[in-house]
Amino acid sequence: MAAAAAAAGETPPPPANYFFGRPWPDLNAGLSYTDTFRGADAETTTTLIDFYSENYKSSAPLPGWIHRIRNGQITVDGQVVTDPDIILSEGSKLVYHRLSWKEPFAPYLLQVLYEDDDMLALNKPSGLQVLPKGLFQQRTVLAQLQWKEWKMPPSSCSKKKNVQLHPVPVHRLGRGTSGLLLCAKTKLAKVQLASYFAEGAANAEKKRDGTEVGKEWKISKFYRALVTGILEHDEDVITQPIGLVHYPGVAEGLYVACSSGKPAMSKVCVLERLAHQNQTLVQVEIHSGRPHQIRIHLAYIGHPLVDDPLYGIGGQPKFHDLEPTSTDISFAYDGGYERPLQPVPGDCGYHLHAHWLVLCHPTTNKMLKITAHLPRILQTQEERCDQQLDT
Repeated sequence: MAAAAAAAGETPPPPANYFFGRPWPDLNAGLSYTDTFRGADAETTTTLIDFYSENYKSSAPLPGWIHRIRNGQITVDGQVVTDPDIILSEGSKLVYHRLSWKEPFAPYLLQVLYEDDDMLALNKPSGLQVLPKGLFQQRTVLAQLQWKEWKMPPSSCSKKKNVQLHPVPVHRLGRGTSGLLLCAKTKLAKVQLASYFAEGAANAEKKRDGTEVGKEWKISKFYRALVTGILEHDEDVITQPIGLVHYPGVAEGLYVACSSGKPAMSKVCVLERLAHQNQTLVQVEIHSGRPHQIRIHLAYIGHPLVDDPLYGIGGQPKFHDLEPTSTDISFAYDGGYERPLQPVPGDCGYHLHAHWLVLCHPTTNKMLKITAHLPRILQTQEERCDQQLDT
């Protein structure tokens, strides 16, 4: 459906075209993590350090958890406990208080490209994380959405249960990826937009099995990317599955090209071959939206994104020594692991931009086309010339 609208030259909606954002505080507010202790059996005793060092190994090594306890960062039933060897009682409420810290640099201004009562489309800058994770708990798109005063839909009558306090992102973009990010203003729009992405993933599986599903797309996203090397074919369809493997510094694992992974499909179209730079400018259309899909797929076919610090040829990490770099006797100032020396998924430097999309509006069912301005490095020579003429 979305593809058909694009082919028909769907007229883009009038852009909202304004910026918003609040400068980041020097320190974030810290975090609190709450647990309720449940013993395995009545005959077994569990100490405070046993609980945290066994259940949260990915957060800190054993000496790090001892440091946190002795630093007064953990309460048991509302009381600060500094003895790591205290025995826990069944049903005790445990709270670990993570201290405030200065998060790494991140831009804070966001451009609103489209807005109505149900949804909005943002132009996200490279370097800004969408949702809280890791070192970035405050410097995120979500925080800026929460801080802004929005004109939300009326809360009366039938829409009362549908209203949200603020818009929320319905999909993710990598921290280093710039461009279009959709957000929902209402619960109905959130559910509907999320279903579009879920349907895209399901249809990617059908397409891989040879089923024609082109008419079923409710949303199509088009990215612009700069890759290494010269692509031989003008068009290519990549259907390599994407799955998780163990990787130091990434607790949940790293997404890579993996035969046992989940289905994913990327359609690649060459826009310009830059022979003198041994680079190719491409457009990539995706429906499934697996984590880091475009980076992985282009690397899988032998053309990683220019300056991608993580993914190399084959869709695998460039860092091949997968042994942990931290040991139980080494921890950072807050008790956690030192930052890994090897690249991690949130590292920036690559050139990838969510350029435009076509979607079926979540409530009106009208087709919308929304475009985010391209960074100069991702423009074709013709686009650069046209821009100079316009100015």
